[in-house]
Amino acid sequence: MIRVVLTDIEGTTSSISFVHDVLFPYASEHLPGFIRDNYERPDVAEQLDAVAKSTGQDRQDVDGLIETLLTWIREDRKETPLKALQGMIWEYGYDRGELKGHIYEDAAHHLRLWHDRGLRLFVYSSGSVQAQKLIFGYTTAGDFTPFFSGYFDTRIGGKKDAGSYRNIVAELGVEPSTVLFLSDVEAELEAAEQAGLETAWLIREGEVPEDAGRFIARDFSEVESLLRKQ
Repeated sequence: MIRVVLTDIEGTTSSISFVHDVLFPYASEHLPGFIRDNYERPDVAEQLDAVAKSTGQDRQDVDGLIETLLTWIREDRKETPLKALQGMIWEYGYDRGELKGHIYEDAAHHLRLWHDRGLRLFVYSSGSVQAQKLIFGYTTAGDFTPFFSGYFDTRIGGKKDAGSYRNIVAELGVEPSTVLFLSDVEAELEAAEQAGLETAWLIREGEVPEDAGRFIARDFSEVESLLRKQ
């Protein structure tokens, strides 16, 4: 019996284009000025320390650290300090009304439905927890943060690593078979399955593999059909 739904964001609850065509460019545009204006702020300084330690750069070379971060954005690197700094920049944009989080209509409807039914909802994304809360807190359909019981990011482990899902299950204190993980990335689903989780592969566009060996859904209404069979 599924009691927990663990969902990815990009390509699952929200469009890939929103992340790549809106959020990433916004972060790239505002990152240099944000870092220069706030490099002594403790939370920003902590992340810059991590970048310098990871790359071996001079911590005092702020321009060099900025260039590294911009390169990581272009390469879509899943570096934890980058994700944390992006979250801070996006918070600025959301607060100013310059950003609105995208959420698919079917996802919005069923997240409400599942919450009201008593399912526990969690997010697992490569974006920082802060960024996750922002995208769901400022969606075009309203604030969805009250529907979620918690959030996980790369601090729990990489999304293609089965150990990450074991860590999540252990933290939640539930049996793996009671957790349904939703994602559009097959390698993430494989890792979750290795940890004993149930999965649903969201393929919103394009051809559906004939012999995928796992449940496939075009949208959340089809995931609902799976849950009703439990």
